[in-house]
Amino acid sequence: MRIGLTGGVAAGKSTVAGMLRELGAYVVDADAVAREIVEPGSEALSEIARTFGAHILQPDGSLDRAGLAAIVFADAGQLRKLEAITHPLIARRIASLLDAAPPGAVVVLDHPLLVETGEHRGLDAVIVVDVPEAEQVRRMMRDRGMTEADARARIAAQIGREERLAAATIVIDNTGNLEGLRRRVTEAFEWLLAAGGSERD
Repeated sequence: MRIGLTGGVAAGKSTVAGMLRELGAYVVDADAVAREIVEPGSEALSEIARTFGAHILQPDGSLDRAGLAAIVFADAGQLRKLEAITHPLIARRIASLLDAAPPGAVVVLDHPLLVETGEHRGLDAVIVVDVPEAEQVRRMMRDRGMTEADARARIAAQIGREERLAAATIVIDNTGNLEGLRRRVTEAFEWLLAAGGSERD
């Protein structure tokens, strides 16, 4: 069984991914892949430096993520340039990790751009972690030290909440406490296992 997991920025998707991992899922983390493909010496990092300028490299040769984010999240055209470099490489690496899943595993693809890239199509189910936009902004300002304008720009760079929710098999609300979230995640996982089992019978 292959399940997609997504959610808007600061919705709590990574927390849910951790809970699913604890429940026994094999989790493929697209954010980790995105970091991996831009490590120093990588093909992607070289192309990013050629496209955006050598100033987006740190003195040690690593990517200045904050500097690059300031460029691409303020300009949709620049974001598209970055995605044209990184998305094909990320997709290839994700495919190889999915293929490496143990036989019979419940595989979860944890991907912030699952719907944007169309990778939700063909999966057995899609979980969307959801909070209102005002809560996303509050969390980014509190946890990441962002201004309200920067937080709203980051949200605007993703697809709309309604479009993401429309792709969901299950929506997990994450406006409450951690205990409540864990209960909802466990219930969703058990429901998916039961539904998957009945489909295979």
